[in-house]
Amino acid sequence: MSISPLQDARAAYQPKLPAVFANRDGAFSTSQGEPTQSVADQVKIKAKFAHTYGLPELTFVPGEKGDSDVLKAGVILSGGQAPGGHNVIAGLYDGLKDLNPVSELYGFRGGPSGLLDNDHVLFTDGMIDAYRNTGGFDIIGSGRTKLESEEQFAQVAANCGELGINAVVVIGGDDSNTNACLLAEYFCREAIDIQVIGCPKTIDGDLKNDHIATSFGFDTATKVYSELIGNIQRDANSAKKYWHFVKLMGRSASHIGLECALKTHPNVAIISEEIAAKASTLQDVVTYLADIVCQRAAIGKNFGVALIPEGLIEFIPAIKALIAELNDLLADNAVYFETLDTDDDRLQFVNSHLSAATSQAFSSLPMTIQLQLMADRDPHGNVQVSKIETEKLLVEMVESRLQEWKAKGKYTGKFAAQTHFFGYEGRCAAPSNFDADYCYGLGYTAAALISSGVTGYMSCLQGLTKPAAEWRAGGVPLTMMMNVERRKGHDHPVIKKALVETDSPAFKEFAANRDKWAMDDDYQYPGPIQYFGPSEVCDLTTVTLAIEANQ
Repeated sequence: MSISPLQDARAAYQPKLPAVFANRDGAFSTSQGEPTQSVADQVKIKAKFAHTYGLPELTFVPGEKGDSDVLKAGVILSGGQAPGGHNVIAGLYDGLKDLNPVSELYGFRGGPSGLLDNDHVLFTDGMIDAYRNTGGFDIIGSGRTKLESEEQFAQVAANCGELGINAVVVIGGDDSNTNACLLAEYFCREAIDIQVIGCPKTIDGDLKNDHIATSFGFDTATKVYSELIGNIQRDANSAKKYWHFVKLMGRSASHIGLECALKTHPNVAIISEEIAAKASTLQDVVTYLADIVCQRAAIGKNFGVALIPEGLIEFIPAIKALIAELNDLLADNAVYFETLDTDDDRLQFVNSHLSAATSQAFSSLPMTIQLQLMADRDPHGNVQVSKIETEKLLVEMVESRLQEWKAKGKYTGKFAAQTHFFGYEGRCAAPSNFDADYCYGLGYTAAALISSGVTGYMSCLQGLTKPAAEWRAGGVPLTMMMNVERRKGHDHPVIKKALVETDSPAFKEFAANRDKWAMDDDYQYPGPIQYFGPSEVCDLTTVTLAIEANQ
């Protein structure tokens, strides 16, 4: 396989480890915290996870080197891609081998389905070395199959038993690690001697809490998007004739949009959680955007850049209620809905079954958006927000508003718009130095958790704005992050998503500067990710983490 000069140079990069693992000799022990409880819905979560609830938080500390048993672990990549996944596997592999050179790591192809089909590969030094510090999940691929039934859990146990595997590592987001939690509970309840460890993955940044500072891939993805946004801002400031509406990946939270705004200083950045907090309508959002366009035109600036979060439409209260009702309606009538042949039939069915308020909200949307809202659901039964062209909807509605204002003499400028959606561009980039180190450390920590004999934990590194040697390694119980959410019309225990908090230091920093950015063209141009050079350029964490660490 041919590789680029950059790949060749990156292959030689040795990720940095926390000091407790730096000697790579297994001389560490665990320090236990107090028993924990779930972040919400404690009674329901405890009842669902009777065997894994209340576990203590763990921290690795220096200890005496002991003889480690031969460990056999399996690993899957689950859900969407995120930069650094290969380094998690490399760190896990190296950690297992450092503990005992005879230990083995199996990779299951295609995500959770590989566990069910026993489609596996035994990793070797050569295979791991070929993927160190590279982007993507192509070493074994990923998938979105959900592990949620006892039949599936039993099949996983049988397949692992056939290979002699005594631990499974799930590299995934909140839903994937929810499945890991269910699997760990099943193994404990059935007295099956297989550990389950999770690793926090998602570029969306919504798998974070007081213990998980960030999910891996977020740093790299936001740096990739910010480079592109900076390039667009430079172009906008050069041509001075286009408004660029940029939709950014992140369905359930606006962490990507907020981080990119802090990195690049666009003229407008919409934060979905603020829209929800203010109970803003779609018309309110359009008026806000149009007003900034109008103000800039008044000083001769008929150009600008606006960042739009992918999940915005779900945070507008009236639309959120509509989507929730649609999700339940289509889940309960899925078979019948599939028999409807035309868009008119589907529209008529939906409108006749919605409540008065949601039907009004549905009817107020352009037909293109109505059809997108009725499209196929994701595996969790929810509308696929990434397929809703929110950026084009806003351009259309802003343009109409400006035409109204022009007729009244309020607006005299020119409005020409370009739309963009940055999503897949950032999911498989070569990881930044931060993500290369963070992911490798997460994998190595997962190996340490396996050697400690625990199950139902997520690998955890803390103190991430400090040098990697000062990071604290440990594990957080998966049940500690759980709450109950509505899925497909029913309550389900899931790891709680972290939304942008409008009273957080990062949001306050954005809010304090956005009026200035709206008018002054205080654009920042981050440029491409730097892998080689001074630490202050190459090892930067996200702006969000830096701001939070200084509070």
